[in-house]
Parts: sequence; C-alpha cells; structure tokens
Amino acid sequence: MNSELLEKDRKYLWHPYTQMKDYEKDYPVLIERAEGIHLYDHKGNVYYDTISSWWSNVHGHNHPHVQSAIKRQLEELDHVLFAGFTHKNAILLGEHLVRVSPRNLTKVFYSDNGSTACEVALKMSFQFWKNTGQGEKEKFIGLENGYHGDTIGAMSVGGVSVFQETFAPLLFSTFKIPSPYCYRCPCGKERENCAIECINPLEELLEKKNKEIAGIILEPLMQGSGGFIIYPVEYLKKVAELARMYNIHLIVDEVATGFGRTGKMFAVEHADVEPDFMCLSKGITNGSLPLSATLTTDEVYEAFYADYTENKTFYHGHTYTANPLSTAAGVASLELFKKENTLEKVSGTIATLHQNMQKFRDLDIVGDLRYIGMVAALELVKDKFTKEPIPFEKRIGFKVYKKGLKQGLLLRPLGNIIYLFLPLCVKEDELMDIIERTYSVIAAL
Repeated sequence: MNSELLEKDRKYLWHPYTQMKDYEKDYPVLIERAEGIHLYDHKGNVYYDTISSWWSNVHGHNHPHVQSAIKRQLEELDHVLFAGFTHKNAILLGEHLVRVSPRNLTKVFYSDNGSTACEVALKMSFQFWKNTGQGEKEKFIGLENGYHGDTIGAMSVGGVSVFQETFAPLLFSTFKIPSPYCYRCPCGKERENCAIECINPLEELLEKKNKEIAGIILEPLMQGSGGFIIYPVEYLKKVAELARMYNIHLIVDEVATGFGRTGKMFAVEHADVEPDFMCLSKGITNGSLPLSATLTTDEVYEAFYADYTENKTFYHGHTYTANPLSTAAGVASLELFKKENTLEKVSGTIATLHQNMQKFRDLDIVGDLRYIGMVAALELVKDKFTKEPIPFEKRIGFKVYKKGLKQGLLLRPLGNIIYLFLPLCVKEDELMDIIERTYSVIAAL
C-alpha cells in the first residue's frame, strides 16, 4: 500500500521548494504520524523534527490540549464567513493576541498564512496614507536578505534574489537597504567594535525620500529564509527611531520569530519596540492548522473607520479568514504558554543550546555560528579564513539533508546554512542528542 501511495505522489504531486527531478529515482519521506518532537515514517524510522516542520510547531506535534480544542470545535462549527459574522474563538484569540503583544497594537485582522499577513500590512499601510490625505507616500523599504513570503507584494519587499529573480517583471518597485549581516558586514566592520554603521543607508534614504515612503518591513532580530542572519538589538532600535522620526510605518514580520522562538513571546520585546504593524502566522496554531494575523494600532484602524460613502473601507479578505477550527487551535496554543510556563521553562534549554553549539566553531567547514532563543545556525564555507562560500553546484545543504535523515534528523538547510529551529518543548536530553547527531553529520563533511 505504501509503495502504491509513493508512486501516486510521484505521478500527481508537485512539492514546494523542491526540484522534483531529485525524486526521479527516490521518494519523499512518507510520514505516518508525529508526537512531541518526533516524526515517524512508513518504514518505522524515527526523526527529530529539528526545524519544527517549517518553523511552525511550538509545543510539540499532536499536543492533546490543541487536539481536543479542534475536536470540540469540529462538533459545533467548521466554517463560516467572517464578513458580517463572527464567532467565539475568533474573538477570544483576538483578545489573547492583543494581551500578549506590544501595548500599542490593539486591532487584529485575520488571514491564512505568513505571506498574506504581510500583504495585509503593506496594503493597510498604503491605504492609511491615502485615507489620511498623504497619498504621495506609496513606496516601501525592504532589507537585502529579507523574506516575507511568496505572493507578489511580499516578494516585492523581499531581498532574497534566488527566490525573486525569475519573477522580477511582476514585482512593484521598492527601496532596498543593506542587511545587518555581521558575519559579512556591508561596512567591513567587526561586531566587537562597530557602531551599527549599517544603519546609515536607511537614514540617508529617509532624509531624501521620506515624503514618498509609506513604511519599512523587516524581520526583527533574525532574517530567516535569507540565511538565519541574526543581528544586533541596537539595529532594530535605530530602525524604530528613524521610522518615528521620519513618519513612516514600522512593519515587523514576526511570522518566524513570534511565539517564543527568540526566548520572548515576540522578538520586538528584546528591543522594547512598538511597531505599527506586526505580522503573525506559523506558530500561532502550534502548526496544526493554517492561520495568520496582522495586528495594528488604533490610529491605523481609525483612518479606515468612516461612513461607507467615503470609500475608506479596507477591501481585503480571504475565504478562510478566522476559520473556527484554526482559531480554536490558536486559543489553545496561547493557553499552553501560560498553562505550561513555556517561556520560563525554555530559558534554561536556550542556555544549554547556545553553550553546546560552541564546539561547532572548531570545525574547519564552519565559518560562522549564530543563535538566538531556540534557533541556531551554522554557515558552512569553503575557506574559514577568507569566508569564501562553498560553490552552489556542490549542493552541500542537500548532502547534509540526506546524511541527517540517516541520523534520524529532519534537517532542511538553506543552501550553505545548516540550522536548528527547535520546538520549545524539547527536553534537555533530546536537545543534547540532537546536537551530537548534528555534529556528527557536519564533522563528516
């Protein structure tokens, strides 16, 4: 039966971010069940889910509290449109999100994935300036190596060329500023003695163009798909200060960094920053069902609140906006943070992760080790001293992925970047086992 299923996979399916020719003589791993931080395939193999199933699993797979909430909701209401209708879980989740978010964020707009959460923020920002008589503010700033999703607007403000270059003719024009990439500093500095000079291009741009700029979007403290670039808190603080000074919106994409990944509920808390928009998805439902949310301020909300004839309505929506099953999972996931003291418990695990990753620095192939919260990344290089990258055609990441499977690890590298993006529920003995197995994979290279 399983062999027949896999043949049908090959015949009918097209997987994301996958060169399907790689599976001409092989098959994707057929996962039959999951529990905690483990995945179980059809052959009885067990894998550590070291990347939280694309960064979405927080409390462990099939957590009984989340599962029971979904089951209860399924008996009452599976789906209803959210235009002119509402339901309990959407309301309760909105209340939960506002309570745990920066205090200026008071309104919640639901959609269904990280890309749309960012699209919503961009469109709200754009229309805000139109609604308030400042229609010349139409441009957005994004960061090199930034990633905000694969829809057209999200790609337009992104900065990962390999994801965008094919679609360049479809994208709208944006400003791009250098990434605060400490290992490959755009200013040629060393972090130990820099003064965050990488902020200067943003300040210069805003001095000249602020009247035409609507906002800046960035991933706070960690650029995920751009290579797990972890940057200083001071940079984020300076961006926020400049946004306020030059009257542009600060949009933070917390799709990957939200819900405890950095050790705090949201990454902006490390810098005590209050953004104008915060985009959430992935961990919002513990990875069980699709859902996203864009949070914003009373000021933004009031700019759309008008008589219908003024045509200030926000014309945006999705069929599955605020789906009852998804929002039930979201409520349950947020309840678990309090019920299980998740953030308090994980602080010790974070220290263990950071301390035990240090030994990777001694490997010749490891150019840089960077980490924040329950995320750790290794940048593999051809030459440790010159920082020369490993050539694309060597496909080192795919080799790591294959070796990882043999070691019972789900590792899905980003090119030459090998990373751990661990569920917050990982136990210390599991963590040590994961680190040891990962070390053996990298050392063997």
